[in-house]
Amino acid sequence: MSVPLNILDLVPIRDGSNAREAIDASMSAARVADEAGYRRLWFAEHHNTMGLAASATALLISQAASVTEKIRVGSGGVMLPNHAPLMVAEQYGTLANIHGDRIDLGLGRAPGTDGMTAQALSRSSAEPQSFAQNIYDMQGWFSSEGKAHTAPIESAVSANTEVPIWVLGSTTNGAAIAGQLGLPFSLASHFAPDQIDAAVRVYRESFTTEAPTAQIDKPYVMAGINVLVAETDEEAQREFTSVKQMFADIGRGRRRQLQPPIDPAEVEGGGENPMLQISAVGSPETATRQMSEFVERTGADELITVTYAYDPAVAERSLKLLADAWF
Repeated sequence: MSVPLNILDLVPIRDGSNAREAIDASMSAARVADEAGYRRLWFAEHHNTMGLAASATALLISQAASVTEKIRVGSGGVMLPNHAPLMVAEQYGTLANIHGDRIDLGLGRAPGTDGMTAQALSRSSAEPQSFAQNIYDMQGWFSSEGKAHTAPIESAVSANTEVPIWVLGSTTNGAAIAGQLGLPFSLASHFAPDQIDAAVRVYRESFTTEAPTAQIDKPYVMAGINVLVAETDEEAQREFTSVKQMFADIGRGRRRQLQPPIDPAEVEGGGENPMLQISAVGSPETATRQMSEFVERTGADELITVTYAYDPAVAERSLKLLADAWF
């Protein structure tokens, strides 16, 4: 079952490299994705993480939009508790005015960091009611009137842009919020596989078009999956050890940049990490089969792929091989 493919980029910083080089590599990959036919390129938001350069999401989006022509570019996502909603509306309205109707706004309630850093960033509540009200106001700022629905506050730069909003989540709670708001749902199944089936079911069951925030007429799901495609299964599995090392580091609290691949047999703990259950790794035939099975399981309308590789050329080759096999 072939559905549109998208990319989630966390802008990994390779061992021995730096943020500037990581951003350059991501912009090069953006050009590849644009030419290959991917629908969306989203950038995540993370803080206090030495191995990732995806922090100033709006700036990455603007740069990627400026080096591409067709692909939609957006956030996967803006962690709303870290930001003033008006500022988000103004930033993404500005992006839409500069780059046209190619901007997506994915919103999440998680901080995208640890508790101490979250306190340093915190600007708004993550409570569902507050989250819903913030979305309602942002939709007002994106509307033809450019005015918040709950306060007499206007935004000229976001008016008439109608930037589409997605809700991000990894649990049934996030799914229920997306459904109750009548918004498309992006499921973080690439690192949180425990509630996939329940979350999709809850989202569809709770979906309503009656909410004032509703912007679509039926449920719409995008699901995340880790992907690494190479010429052979063996080559792909070796390259994927960079990802396995990264998740092992997370589990042990080690702060390292993205490591070079190693022999799969040498990965700590055998490399079996439950957070990486939703992965498609192998030759084009193997990876697309695994992805098709995941689409069949979830009924996803789109997939968003996450590809880490120590060598940026390997990541770009993976994008190309997958596109050639999938589209």
